Amino acid sequence: MASIFTKIINGEIPCYKVAEDENFFAFLDINPNAKGHTLCIPKREVNKIFDLEEEEYLGLMAFSRKIAKALEKSVSCKRIGMAVVGLEVPHVHVHLIPLQDMDDMRFQRKTTLTPEEFTTLAEQIKANLE
Repeated sequence: MASIFTKIINGEIPCYKVAEDENFFAFLDINPNAKGHTLCIPKREVNKIFDLEEEEYLGLMAFSRKIAKALEKSVSCKRIGMAVVGLEVPHVHVHLIPLQDMDDMRFQRKTTLTPEEFTTLAEQIKANLE
């Protein structure tokens, strides 16, 4: 059965897409730790990050870096934090989280955004992609 992320990639579930290429996809987390919390995923459904082929792993890191750089230009923050936890969805995903303090990395702390704020933010990040 396809993961929720595969369904997002396939357009079966809507998302606030930030970027996409032939191998990777980035979208805003709808239950964000902080404004701008973005998920970067491989299009190929793999459960664990270290089960990715080396080239795919390195590609995901390069893609995530590109998104993080655009995110940093789009959201006021001290830095972009990165986490790979992956227990909640069995599909590799890199969390990129704009940080003001270490509490922004706690997955119990959440921020609420309106659909309009999500849409505007996704467009700002896309505009800052290089």
